[in-house]
Amino acid sequence: MKKLTVVLLTLFVAGSLFAGGGTQKPSGGALIGLAMPETHVLRWVKDGNQLKAEAEKRGYQAEVQWANADQPTQNQQIQSFLTQGAKALVVGCISEGVISVIAEAKRDNVAVIAYDRIIPNSADYDYYITFNNFKVGVLQAQSIVAGLNLDAATAATAKNITLFAGSPTDGNAFFFFDGAMSVLNPYIDKGVLKVVGPYPKTSAETAAFQQIATENWQAPIAKTRMENLLNNAARSVTLDAVLAPNDTLARAIIEALKADAKYRTKLPVVSGQDAEFESALSIKNGEQYSTVFKDTAKLAEAAIIIADAVLKGQTPNVPGAVLASGDLEKIGDTGKKVVKAYLLDPILVTKDNLSVPVNAGFFSAEDAAQLK
Repeated sequence: MKKLTVVLLTLFVAGSLFAGGGTQKPSGGALIGLAMPETHVLRWVKDGNQLKAEAEKRGYQAEVQWANADQPTQNQQIQSFLTQGAKALVVGCISEGVISVIAEAKRDNVAVIAYDRIIPNSADYDYYITFNNFKVGVLQAQSIVAGLNLDAATAATAKNITLFAGSPTDGNAFFFFDGAMSVLNPYIDKGVLKVVGPYPKTSAETAAFQQIATENWQAPIAKTRMENLLNNAARSVTLDAVLAPNDTLARAIIEALKADAKYRTKLPVVSGQDAEFESALSIKNGEQYSTVFKDTAKLAEAAIIIADAVLKGQTPNVPGAVLASGDLEKIGDTGKKVVKAYLLDPILVTKDNLSVPVNAGFFSAEDAAQLK
């Protein structure tokens, strides 16, 4: 079944690449290159196709490429966009290894918009569109606090949690984690929440953070680490919660937990992110506890609004987004400059408000019917 899914997904992506996603390219408009990082996290497939549709709706030509989480491949794809004469790039980068081609775009006077991931250590672009990723982590942790009723807990009834983080090459992973720990650390300090396994208080504790990080957001890595925890650090305790940074990893973690007899009748509270259908279904069925809904249709629209304004020599005005300022301005800090970061608002989703992404049209009609 897994092999069939991979084949179908590959055919779907290939169709988007070579058949224009089933739509005709409009003639006359400037080319916008859309560089997406991977397909193993399914949201990036949706994002790429949504970006293409938004660009073409505004009269631009658009081409989308996915890089299979391989930076040299993404760099080649971006260079191909530049060779084709692209006037703007929307880049969901894999790592800072992309900065050499971002510099090439700068030399060619091609506008670059970082898409949902900051392009680190580059001063060669000016715009970044994302969600308030610190708040994403806050919402994940708040769901754990609510799910465990931590406000009523005491040291005598302390709950056990283990921590997972996203890819160390993705700058968002640090914001997700730090947002979550800003909520969880006070409970840990009070002794009502105990961490099983590595415990970085913030992502700045590099050695400990690397121990909980998940390279390239790969589900098999998260599953293996969860299995190792269950056989070692968590062997003599019962976990009440798992901080999981996204839905793909949450499902892998739950798969490992369900294979352990200790959790077959009651799973820990497991957080997530991206409102992927399989996780939404898991939430409906009482397994995964929460996800964070980031309306990526609005994100894609916002990215193209920015590209359109920049290409027309205008100041972007993005409905529903705020320009990061004050403490949030650091979200736009590449390490070389502070770019203009436009932030959309994420929404916590549990079983109680699963209708929110459904009513937003986030799922296909067939999938939505299963969630009602």
